Amino acid sequence: MADPSTYRPAPGAIPISPGVYKFRDAHGRVIYVGKAKSLRPRLSSYFQDLAGLHPRTATMVTTAASVEWTVVGTEVEALQLEYSWIKEFDPRFNVKYRDDKSYPELAVTLNEEYPRVQVMRGAHKKGVRYFGPYGHAWAIRETVDLLLRVFPVRTCSNGVFKRARQVGRPCLLGYIGKCAAPCVGKVSADEHRALAEDFCDFMAGRTGNYLRRLEEQMQEAAAELEYEKAARLRDDIGALKRAMEKNAIVLADATDADLLAVAEDELEAAVQIFHVRGGRVRGQRGWVTDKVEDVDTAGLVEHALQQLYGGGESVPREVLVPALPDPVEPVREWLGGLRGSQVDLRVPQRGDKKDLMATVQRNALQALALHKTKRASDLTTRSRALQEIADALELDSVPLRIECYDISHLQGEDVVASMVVFEDGLARKSEYRRFQIKGFEGQDDVRSMHEVISRRFRRYLQEREQTGEWAVPESDDDQPEDGARPDDGPRTEDGRPKRFAYPPQLLVVDGGQPQVAAAKRALDELGIDDVALCGLAKRLEEVWLPGEDDPVVLPRSSEGLYLLQRVRDEAHRFAIGYQRAKRSKRLTAGELDSIPGLGETRRQALLKHFGSLKKLRAATVDELCAVPGIGRRTAETVAAALSSRTPAGPAVNTATGEIIEDGAEPVAAAPQTAPSQETP
Repeated sequence: MADPSTYRPAPGAIPISPGVYKFRDAHGRVIYVGKAKSLRPRLSSYFQDLAGLHPRTATMVTTAASVEWTVVGTEVEALQLEYSWIKEFDPRFNVKYRDDKSYPELAVTLNEEYPRVQVMRGAHKKGVRYFGPYGHAWAIRETVDLLLRVFPVRTCSNGVFKRARQVGRPCLLGYIGKCAAPCVGKVSADEHRALAEDFCDFMAGRTGNYLRRLEEQMQEAAAELEYEKAARLRDDIGALKRAMEKNAIVLADATDADLLAVAEDELEAAVQIFHVRGGRVRGQRGWVTDKVEDVDTAGLVEHALQQLYGGGESVPREVLVPALPDPVEPVREWLGGLRGSQVDLRVPQRGDKKDLMATVQRNALQALALHKTKRASDLTTRSRALQEIADALELDSVPLRIECYDISHLQGEDVVASMVVFEDGLARKSEYRRFQIKGFEGQDDVRSMHEVISRRFRRYLQEREQTGEWAVPESDDDQPEDGARPDDGPRTEDGRPKRFAYPPQLLVVDGGQPQVAAAKRALDELGIDDVALCGLAKRLEEVWLPGEDDPVVLPRSSEGLYLLQRVRDEAHRFAIGYQRAKRSKRLTAGELDSIPGLGETRRQALLKHFGSLKKLRAATVDELCAVPGIGRRTAETVAAALSSRTPAGPAVNTATGEIIEDGAEPVAAAPQTAPSQETP
């Protein structure tokens, strides 16, 4: 790990002009490329105290061994040079796009004597008309197959075309009417070019006039009793309409625009792009990005624009994005230079374009979720993640069972904890458990963590010794995740499930050094020394080990770090859900909720029978026994509990202030609480 002060440029040596800079490691490899409208303040920001830098930036400057820069004339030149260097050097700390493939487009080679319709990828060529891009080549072929019935433009390769001219016989498409067969002279070069231009006009969105012309010809043919011709025109119209349906109109003003949306989390981002031409969505593409540098949404948008248009993609009149790059003018100027005219780069604020942007955003969120699901479900990826964790924490073997604990409360009230279990890298919800903190009142995450770890492993020791002491009074410790089967897993001799039979190979706590120290103290007090322990601090995603002053920093692209984050986030979700449920139950609890032996069904039966708490409180034991499901013992318990409490005040109509003497008293009085933040 290098000290940035060893290669810091001398004061005043850095120019204040626009430019592009490169950080190199000790082997001379370029590890980061950046641009700046003024090099001096930008580069100076990298050489401040490491504690003040973002973790990704701190890792980059300590990995680097030198920095160099190139001065350019304008910010647009800096943008172009930055893109070129990123493509050339592929720096490890710059944003990378996993899906960097070229997308297929429908191309019409108007630069040839006999234009050809085909699928093309890569850079655009002069004299070729492009439509798309499309997500899949088969989508282009389906559209072309429908249109060839009406616009029989040649689709064969130059070799096939030359061979057909030599033998004087067209290919199969020429025989079935899906090619005008210019190879054998059925149409002239000018007639074939006219067909190709009509094809381009239709693909460009100018469909209304052409369809009307075909309909008029169909009506004329029918009037002249040329029914076969009319039927053929009818079928042509149907084929064109089916082709149009594949590209539904989403913007009524024949807009040409690209819409770009970003969905992101701490480590990754998904970019989705919709290509709208002539008001129709002509194509869609997307990438998944590793956020290996400190970059916000605006920065991701700028990188995506460089990736999209730097490779030769045509630039439309409008480019709609979720956030504008900072500064935005150089990017606008760069896009305008590529297009040859002004480009409107903006964030849509209202109307159809904003609605379509929301659709693109949903696709980006779905793409990110799908990517994470694929990573989690892949056996090879899970195995690599577990091995990376074992290597980073210096474990003897991979942790096949991982347990994670999280504390949640709302300003010190309803303090709860969660325990989630991952086996072989996958969540096992039947093993999830939740805890109420019982040892003390108030907010103390460290003390809460100590209590939870102690309770969990005390139960483990009890079950391991098989003394039967596991059958303590049922508590929230024994509640699995909602929707999971509580009877999964090992069972005792009498058939009851063992709640804490298996120890984990790795115990993870949500937090830093204090939480790790508390968990370690709990394990030591119980004499457990064969369970590995670590903590994952959310702010910087650092892994803390007991007794260590410095954290273990896993690479941002590490599958091991990704798995630890999933485990931690799942524990957080489970804890938050339980805490909210307890808070809701507490705020809606009434006088009947605290009566022992009285469940929800019998509470509802009592209230339905008597109509209000006031009448229920005045009822005798015999009257209570008349309610279905209420026995004498339960009736005596209810009567004693209600008589020992001070009656609630009369019900009040809050709109008029009127006291309702005989109305139903409220069972729950939910107090109004000020909004606050839940603390995991």
